[in-house]
Amino acid sequence: MCRVNVVPEEALPLAAVDTAGVRQPPSVGRDAKRPGALIRGSVGRLADWFFRRLALWRLAQLEARDALAVQERTLLRLVRRAARTQFGREHGFDRIHSVADFQKRVPLRCYEQFWQRYWQPRFPQVGGITWPETPPYWALSSGTTSGQTKYLPVTRELLWSNRQAALSIFGAYFACEPHTRLLHGRLFFLGGSTDLENLGGGICAGDLSAIVQVETPRWLRPFVWPTTAVALLRDWEDKIRILAEESPAQPITLLAGVPSWLMVLLERVKAVTGCRHLLEIWPDLRLLVHGGVCFEPYRAWFHRELGQFGVRLVESYPSSEAFVAFEDVRYGQLRLLPDHGIFFEFVPWQELSQERPTRHTLREIERGVPYAVVVTTCAGLWAYVLGDVVRFESRQPPLLRFVGRTGYFLSAFGEHLIGEEVEKALARAAQKSGATVSDFHVGPVFAGVDATEPDSVSATELSRPRPADPGRAAPGWHRYLVECQEQIADLQQFAAWLDEELSRANADYHAHRQGDLSLGPPEVVLLRPGSFAEWLRRQGKLGGQHKVPRMDNSGQLTRQLYRFFTETGAVLQTVTSAPPRQAHSCRS
Repeated sequence: MCRVNVVPEEALPLAAVDTAGVRQPPSVGRDAKRPGALIRGSVGRLADWFFRRLALWRLAQLEARDALAVQERTLLRLVRRAARTQFGREHGFDRIHSVADFQKRVPLRCYEQFWQRYWQPRFPQVGGITWPETPPYWALSSGTTSGQTKYLPVTRELLWSNRQAALSIFGAYFACEPHTRLLHGRLFFLGGSTDLENLGGGICAGDLSAIVQVETPRWLRPFVWPTTAVALLRDWEDKIRILAEESPAQPITLLAGVPSWLMVLLERVKAVTGCRHLLEIWPDLRLLVHGGVCFEPYRAWFHRELGQFGVRLVESYPSSEAFVAFEDVRYGQLRLLPDHGIFFEFVPWQELSQERPTRHTLREIERGVPYAVVVTTCAGLWAYVLGDVVRFESRQPPLLRFVGRTGYFLSAFGEHLIGEEVEKALARAAQKSGATVSDFHVGPVFAGVDATEPDSVSATELSRPRPADPGRAAPGWHRYLVECQEQIADLQQFAAWLDEELSRANADYHAHRQGDLSLGPPEVVLLRPGSFAEWLRRQGKLGGQHKVPRMDNSGQLTRQLYRFFTETGAVLQTVTSAPPRQAHSCRS
C-alpha cells in the first residue's frame, strides 16, 4: 500500500505540462491526491510570475549576445580586474590587449600549481594574490580522478555567475513549458553532506552545494527544500533516511542532484511509502535537473521512473571551479555559457601532455574533436585545466557533449578507450539485459598480477611481459566492477554484449580483441547493491559531490577495489565474455 500524507482532493492541480501521449502512473491525473501543502494564493502566483520573468529575461539576454565576441570581452574584463594582483603583475596583465597576448603570457596550469605557488602560503586570506578580493568561501572538491580534496576559491562574482547559469536552465525550460508553475510547490535539491567550516576572518569552507544553500536568495528560500538544518547534515546515511521519511509530505515540483545519489534516495522513498511510482508520491513533479556524472548509465532508469510520465530530465554541467554549460531543452544538448564571467579555451585532448599544446577559443573549435576544457574565472583561476573532455556539435550556438575526464581512459594495451565509449557500452549492455547500472569501475588486469600485488608497483612495471594466466592467451584484460539495481539473469551474455558494443564504438579496441592475442575478453564482477557506497563510507567520502572513480589506466585502484570487495563478501558473480573473438568487420 502506498502511504503518503495527503491534502483534500479539492486542492487545485498544478497548471503544468501537456500530458497528451504521456503515460500516467496509477493515481496521477486530475483527481490525484497530493502530499503536503501547496504554496497557493497571491504569494505563490507572484513568486511564480517573478521567477518565470527573471528566467526568460536571462534567456533573452543569452540569445541576443554573440558568443564569440562576448568571450573575448569577458577575458579582457577579467584581466583588467586582476591587473594589480600578484598574479597579474607576474604575467604582465597591463600589456595584455587580446586573447593572443593572454595565451603568450599565461601558460596552462593545474590545481596543484595554483595551490602550492599562490594560495597555500596565505590560505585562506588570499586577497590580492590571484584575485583582488579575499573569497568569502572555499569550495571543497572531491578530486574525482586524483582522489585528493581540493580547496577552490568562491568569490561573490562566481556566486553571481552560478546564479546566471541556473537562470539559464530555467529560462530554456520555461520557453518550452510556459505554463508550468514550479513555485506552486517546492524545489528539492539533494546536495552534499557537509556543513560549512569556519576558517576565521569571515571565511568558510564546504561543498559548493552547502555554499549555494546558505546563499539562496531570501525570496526563494520558502520554495526550497530541505531546510538548511537538514541540508547541511554531515552524516550522509542519516541525511538520506530523514529525507526519505520527510520528503513524501512535501509538494515537490523539481528534483536536482547527482544521478547516482538521486537513485539511492528515490528507491528509499519508494520503500518508505510503499508506492511503486514516484508520481504517486509527488504528482506535481515536473522537472529533474541532474549533473556531476555522465547520465548515460542512469538514463533508462530515470526514463522508466519519471521521463515516460512527462517529467523533463535536464542535464547541467557545473563544477566547483565554474559552471560550464546547461542543457538547452530546445536543442536537447548542452549549451556553453559564454557570458557569465568565465573565459573558455579548448585544447585538443591528445595534445594536453605536450609542452605547448594548441589553445583554441570558440572561434577556432571544430565539430567532433575531443577537447580538454580550460577556464579563466572571476574567482582567480587563470588558464586552469579543468580536467574534463568535451566534443562540440555546433559553434553558433555553442552546443557540446561531455565526453569524460582527461584522466578517464584505458590504453594499457593500446586500446585507446575513453570514458564516453565505456559508459555508453555499459548502458546498452544493461538495457539489453533489463538492468540498470547504478555504479561501476573499470581498469586493466595484467596477466600474472593478482589482487595481492603491492599497490606501489608502477604501470610501466605492471605492463612488462609476465607469465600468462591459465586459459588466457592475452597479456591482460579489463576488469569491470559493476553494481546494478536489478539482478542480471545472464551475466556472461551481459559481458558479451559489453564486448560487442565496445568493438562497434572503437576500432582500436576491436583490433586488439581479435583472437584474444593483444587484449583478453572483459571480466565482469557483479557486486551487491550498496557496495560502492560502503567503500566510499570507509574512505570518509560518502554522499554529496563524492563519486566513484570510473576508470583507472594504471590498474592500481582497480586492484584495491577488487581486494576490498572480495574481502567484504560483496562479489556476487564473476564472468568473462569467452569464448575468444574471431575476426570480423568492425562496425563503427
